[in-house]
Amino acid sequence: QVQLVESGGGLVQAGGSLRLSCVVSGSIVSITAMGWFRQAPGKQRDLVATITNGGSTNYADFVRGRFTISRDNAKNTVFLQMNSLKPEDTAVYYCNAENAVSKVPGKTTIGNYWGQGTQVTVSS
Repeated sequence: QVQLVESGGGLVQAGGSLRLSCVVSGSIVSITAMGWFRQAPGKQRDLVATITNGGSTNYADFVRGRFTISRDNAKNTVFLQMNSLKPEDTAVYYCNAENAVSKVPGKTTIGNYWGQGTQVTVSS
């Protein structure tokens, strides 16, 4: 069973930094792309950043230059370094694994998976 577990959220003052981590477990063979999304209360879930298994990155305009996504393919882990945080960055941050291939004896599954989310709160 594929699971994504996020960590690193918390409360920080404006201008501060946080680093989020997400570990994917479950007999993973490969993951095409991993990413971070966020959802503030009453708003839709927005893409923050993505990274492919080849290292290509994509960022939302509202975080470009402040956030950096990276991944450790060997450990099936993705990170989000968040600097110069603003109160408007306050949201629940979700990790996503796209086209994650999981293999156990006799069965191969491919799917898109989400973590449970981690709260990031930026005070002014």
